Amino acid sequence: MPVIEVENLTKVYDDVSAVDGVSFSVDEGEIFGIVGPNGAGKTTTVESVEGLRKPDGGTIRVLGLDPVRDRYEVTQRVGAQLQESRLQDKIRVGEALELYASFYDHPADWHDLLVRLGLDQKVNTSYADLSGGQKQRLAVALALVGSPEIAILDELTTGLDPAARRSVWDNIEDIKKAGVTVVLVTHFMEEAERLCDRIMVVARGRIVAIDTPAGLVERLGSEQKLRFRPSVPMDDALLAALPDVTSVDHDGSQLIVTGTGNVVHSVTSLLAQRRVIAEGLRIEQHNLEDAYLALTGDETGSAETLTEES
Repeated sequence: MPVIEVENLTKVYDDVSAVDGVSFSVDEGEIFGIVGPNGAGKTTTVESVEGLRKPDGGTIRVLGLDPVRDRYEVTQRVGAQLQESRLQDKIRVGEALELYASFYDHPADWHDLLVRLGLDQKVNTSYADLSGGQKQRLAVALALVGSPEIAILDELTTGLDPAARRSVWDNIEDIKKAGVTVVLVTHFMEEAERLCDRIMVVARGRIVAIDTPAGLVERLGSEQKLRFRPSVPMDDALLAALPDVTSVDHDGSQLIVTGTGNVVHSVTSLLAQRRVIAEGLRIEQHNLEDAYLALTGDETGSAETLTEES
């Protein structure tokens, strides 16, 4: 069942449409990702869902409520971590959670949250003395301290090192296991691919596609690339003649063979027959980042048209 329903959402700033006719729904228990270039309308969309911004048009229902009209009840049932948020440097971790817990009618046990998020040893540590990863885990704890049914997390792992980012990912997966629906705004395609059940791609205030990570990648087809340095010179025509090969290119000393179907087997079999060693062989397939770039276009704003679900 959908817990968030957005129909024809619009928001205009100084005659510029930040969000232009956006419609989507989020199902109970899923992690729903929102990705897109800077200025695509991601944050405006989620802040409208949270009730922080009043739409200029369209309707929003969160757990059956209007986030503007039913502001208090929505804030009691939806936890949020904003894109730009920080606490006072001197406030301690325990003090921050105790303060935030006081805002809710039925708060969670914040001591338990600290244990679950690996911050139990930091209860008396000031905010200024936390590492970047610890601050982000505290942001998650503050978003969850009200025992929300929905958690909205906006650019949660920006600025974190890879180890801290993966630690936060584990926390988000635990949130889902606990039955909380998560809306995740992110710039990291690896993050979206690992965590999200479905992803909404937005560009220039409009939805470009909504699909599973695998579904978005499949829209690009099954093309594969083999990159390698042949141990002896190869005749490009031999490779190009293989039935599954669509192109043969050079990148310095490397050969790049592109194809579909059984192209890997076809190329490696030919190399074996010719007793050619494929040094540094790397097989590349389309990933979510490729799909994202194809859907959103380059920095000039051009976009490739793919079959869409929206």
